[in-house]
Amino acid sequence: MIEVPVYNQKGDQVGSVSVDEAQLGSEVRPALLKQAYVMFHANRRQGSARTKGRGQVAGSTRKLYRQKGTGNARVGPRRTVVRKGGGVAFPKTKMHEAFRQAMPKKMRRLANRNALLAKLIDNEVKCVDTLAFDTPKTGAFTSLLQALGVNRTCLVALDPSNRNAALSARNCDDVDTIRVEQLNVFELLNHRFLVIDKASLEAFLDGSAWAKAGDKEAA
Repeated sequence: MIEVPVYNQKGDQVGSVSVDEAQLGSEVRPALLKQAYVMFHANRRQGSARTKGRGQVAGSTRKLYRQKGTGNARVGPRRTVVRKGGGVAFPKTKMHEAFRQAMPKKMRRLANRNALLAKLIDNEVKCVDTLAFDTPKTGAFTSLLQALGVNRTCLVALDPSNRNAALSARNCDDVDTIRVEQLNVFELLNHRFLVIDKASLEAFLDGSAWAKAGDKEAA
């Protein structure tokens, strides 16, 4: 069992949460995390990159100067692929390229949980008793992060109803927010710390966060 300390908003420990490693995959699985990370990254690609060939670049087809007599190397038009501003030798002309990958749901969920296990082992999960704020205030949220010792990039997992916390965190540097049921390996591994309240952590562990969202976790 892993004992995760629970802090209040002043940074004082007020309790703990017991997490069973077996729920999160028992051990960190680098191969699974890599496969899931690559899948999430590939699924974010638009596949809309385009380049122009030498026949599509604007410019004259006139030979820049005569073939002989100048002492310079022979050269063709300015649109040739070897000159700055010229075309591309093998341009990308497809209307759309699909990079999407898929993983079975059980593998996705295991990877998401296993990424959380990796964070827990490295003491990079900051669990707070509550993230409720009376009013949206960036200064209050910044003070909370300082009290928790968060000094690098941070991902804040919030309940959708916690509007004030989301508004308070959005202007903080290197801080991103995400809904609890959408926690995934890509976002977890892209941030050093995870800040989450006790209720949301327990909901993620027992699966009730996904059930509440209609079983539609991030894919």
